[in-house]
Amino acid sequence: MHAITLRFLAEPTDVNYGGMVHGGAVMRWIDQAGYTCAVNWSGRYCVTVYVGGIRFHHPIRIGHLVEAEARLIHTGTTSMHIAVDIHARDPRTNDRVKTTHCIIVFVAMDDDRAPVAVPRWIPDTDEEKALSAYAVRLMGMRQEIEEAMRPHRSGDTGPGGGSTA
Repeated sequence: MHAITLRFLAEPTDVNYGGMVHGGAVMRWIDQAGYTCAVNWSGRYCVTVYVGGIRFHHPIRIGHLVEAEARLIHTGTTSMHIAVDIHARDPRTNDRVKTTHCIIVFVAMDDDRAPVAVPRWIPDTDEEKALSAYAVRLMGMRQEIEEAMRPHRSGDTGPGGGSTA
């Protein structure tokens, strides 16, 4: 399965000081949806190695139905690029709005926590082909950013800065 949707209500414990859902809660939902999609595709434990381009379009209100949609858009040898979109729906009016978008890259791990190959994903539809091309473009941009940041990083121990959360 290369796509999943998690659905739940935004709860009062998710509130920030402005009365809306805290951005950290949204980031947790993004990671959970992306992880579920990556594990479903690879059949392996996966680690997050990159989260980027998080764009908060609209706030989420407490009590709204949240949909965290994660979709595989590209595979490498051991990596999976997952696009995650968060939508919120007011249950009283049924109005649905896209609130957040980002890309997460996961790496599948074996039992010794070493990277392991993942099944290759081949896009079928025009939309899937466009999303795969989007992922490839973003990879190139990330490499340029990494190179520009290299002189300013300290304690970097390799890909992901040493953290495999």
